[in-house]
Amino acid sequence: MAGVLARSRAGSGGCSRGTAAEFVAGLLPDLEVKTCRQLAEQAGHARPNAMHRLLYRAVWGADAVRDDLRQVGVDRFGDPDAILVVDETGDLKKGVHSVGVQRQYMGTAGRIENAQAGVFLGYAGRDGRTLIDRMRVSAGVVD
Repeated sequence: MAGVLARSRAGSGGCSRGTAAEFVAGLLPDLEVKTCRQLAEQAGHARPNAMHRLLYRAVWGADAVRDDLRQVGVDRFGDPDAILVVDETGDLKKGVHSVGVQRQYMGTAGRIENAQAGVFLGYAGRDGRTLIDRMRVSAGVVD
């Protein structure tokens, strides 16, 4: 991941790509709660300021990050027999403040609920799999 972030053209805002790599590495362990303080401690920082800066001030182009990671997948897993996997999924939500949340039918619940719907495109080959793209769906309209 550090290599991807080091060459990525996706981020700016005065935050180090090294901090971004440390943040991502901190998200990987199986911990129930992950705070900026915990992630900073795991990365060897005395204070969580760098992690806070990353979350609140960094400017990242989601599409550029996706493109960079997609290229890593192609470079690493390129397989002429690979397939694309399309998956529609829904996440039930209690409130209405998350992007795209509205009352809609969710198959996971079997009824109309407050939820977000998304469609994900994945790549699966003999040597691995990775996410390629995502779309948010609201009231049947792709965003």
